[in-house]
Amino acid sequence: ELVKSYYPMPIALGTAITEKRKIRGGTPALLAELGFPPRTSVDRVSARVPTQEQYRALRLPSDLPVLRTLRVVFSDDERPVEATVMVKAGHLYELQYEFTAE
Repeated sequence: ELVKSYYPMPIALGTAITEKRKIRGGTPALLAELGFPPRTSVDRVSARVPTQEQYRALRLPSDLPVLRTLRVVFSDDERPVEATVMVKAGHLYELQYEFTAE
């Protein structure tokens, strides 16, 4: 899986988010410590033809599609605090969604 995450600069500046290292508890814990607790996530999933870079990095065996997920994480007041793009080999994954009526 290839993953790239993006954070608003006013939130990330001067924190471990800007460093190339693991964050204890992950970014959700750090965001919560900074006053931006993750409240809601929205995923948009699509199947696509891989780029040449994705084809090589994922070592795809042939012309298979990739699954691309764009996840946006929102904190209080529906403020976006993280956007993540995940790309994975489409033939290796199955998606499952569960919805609860309100």
